Amino acid sequence: MTCDKNPEKIKSMFEEIAIYYDKVNNLISFGTHYLIKYLCVKELNIKPRSMVLDLCCGTGDFTKLINKIFPRAKVIGIDFSANMLKLAKEKNPKGVFLQADCTAIPFSEREFNYATIGFGLRNIENRPKAISEIYRILDNDGMLLHLDFGNHNKLSKIFDIFVSLLCKIFKDSAQHYEYLLKSKQEFPTPEEIISEFEQEGFKFISKKDFLFGTISAQIMQKKPKQLGIDAHLLKHL
Repeated sequence: MTCDKNPEKIKSMFEEIAIYYDKVNNLISFGTHYLIKYLCVKELNIKPRSMVLDLCCGTGDFTKLINKIFPRAKVIGIDFSANMLKLAKEKNPKGVFLQADCTAIPFSEREFNYATIGFGLRNIENRPKAISEIYRILDNDGMLLHLDFGNHNKLSKIFDIFVSLLCKIFKDSAQHYEYLLKSKQEFPTPEEIISEFEQEGFKFISKKDFLFGTISAQIMQKKPKQLGIDAHLLKHL
């Protein structure tokens, strides 16, 4: 069955689960998700005075880590869930957050040097549009960090079984766990998602796997698009 990722439905779901979102993340990741995010952010090696956009920021883990590891960078977190952003602000009072949709990012072209998106692209119905928007707001040679579920291996199947058990234990939230399970199973492999980024103009830089490939991070770089006119022809125009 294909996941229903209608934006209004997804937004409503995150508004509802925000209150226990962090606790569930700790539970289903066995306490490893924050460490994984920390290691991923360090890989970016963000330069001082850089502008960073954290997309689908949720409760603000990436935003908080970037502020902590690279205090001379300016980071803005965006999410379409007001309840998620409220928690993000509580965790990071000095952080800058904005309610916005990743398929219609309210910033100008080439305004950011770096972008991050963790466990968010999987929930977007129009994934090509979101990737295109990320490309648009990044400066030439800007860097993107994407983090989400990785390969569907044996450990991944154990995770699926664990989430299925949660559905039985927490019956009131069963539909949300069922969505998590389906969205994870239907999400492209790291190689496939890299290909999707490349189709929108990104260049693959590196990939880092965690928990035997169950979680995967990819770093991509924006390639300036060609004008479509050979340089030697410009002399004759």
